Amino acid sequence: MNTTETLRVAAVDPSRLDAVRAAGTDGHGNRLEVFAAEGEGKPLRCCLRYAEAGEPIILMSYAPFDHASVWTEVGPIYVHAERCGGYPVDDRLPVQLSTGPGVLRTYRADDTMNYEHNTVILDQADLEPVIGRLLAEPDVATVHVRTLKPQCFLYAVTA
Repeated sequence: MNTTETLRVAAVDPSRLDAVRAAGTDGHGNRLEVFAAEGEGKPLRCCLRYAEAGEPIILMSYAPFDHASVWTEVGPIYVHAERCGGYPVDDRLPVQLSTGPGVLRTYRADDTMNYEHNTVILDQADLEPVIGRLLAEPDVATVHVRTLKPQCFLYAVTA
């Protein structure tokens, strides 16, 4: 069984979020509206943790790929209303978002999806060994971690 030792975790790029906040729209036709988090499982893609009750957050549309690609998908994500400290540690999975259930979508180096290795995790399993095994495959360069039912983007992992 192949595994990889070093993971690189990427939250949503803070500079992309700065541009969205400055524009007041998400670039997909939606005006930004700030609301207070209820503290009930809203995963923040800026710092890769769940929002705490009362935190000002935004629900916006987002595409993980920032370049033209037939694989570009736009979906909803939660982020802090103002710039936060981001995800400070990029060599391990975020504690609050490191277990299933979820969908692990695999992409080749040219950003085309690799259906062969896409993986669904139905239980609370630790995602790190599964992601490590996927990234050790010679035809997998990136894994997108997504929610199970709506398949919303959470974060990307590379080796």
